Amino acid sequence: MTLPSPAELADRLEPLLDALAEHFGPQRWWTDTDPFEVIAGALLVQNTAWTGAAKAIENLRAAGALSIDGILALDELSCQELVRPSGSFRQKTAKLQAFAGHVRDAHDGDLARMLRTPMAPLRHELLGIWGVGPETADAILLYAARQPSFVVDTYTQRALERLGVIPNGVPRAALRALLLEALPPDAWQLAETHGLFVRLGKAHCRSTPDCAPCPLLMGCEYGSGGTIAARRG
Repeated sequence: MTLPSPAELADRLEPLLDALAEHFGPQRWWTDTDPFEVIAGALLVQNTAWTGAAKAIENLRAAGALSIDGILALDELSCQELVRPSGSFRQKTAKLQAFAGHVRDAHDGDLARMLRTPMAPLRHELLGIWGVGPETADAILLYAARQPSFVVDTYTQRALERLGVIPNGVPRAALRALLLEALPPDAWQLAETHGLFVRLGKAHCRSTPDCAPCPLLMGCEYGSGGTIAARRG
């Protein structure tokens, strides 16, 4: 398995991202959203559609519980009922409570102070909280802490593999490290890049793709039936 160098990856990504930006426009994910709402969303959207997570967030907001203190003030059954629309509501209640409890115990309840921790130690800390895996940790870093991490999710990896930018089966940790070397270390640009790949994945590059209207079709190994790969060879 041969990965492109960071410089090679940057060269391959630039025209793709330009085409996506022209086609889809600015994404501007969570630019003005309260950091805890971002974190709650990142936990609640695990293994579910965003519509269910969004309904759970609105329930928490309406109950005055969309904060560290608000989650800690809820009893378990009440929290479960509020987050029920997100699915796996018992487990997600436990994840919200674990996160809020960690902020209380490790940072005296001061989420803003926690999010000011430099990226590498903060990522390590996040991964030590029950219910926070790499994708969720990077979403929190990028969209809540506004630090220059990158969220490697199924949408991003699938698109890059089908486009022929990376080989199939690259471990996500290795892909994240490569993307962070190839892309500018700017949180807003990284967020736009991630947002564009998610938009592409939802609109066209699904598990069963809709290739014909895709803005990247002409440069896609998968969508063009291998002709791009043949030209490279």
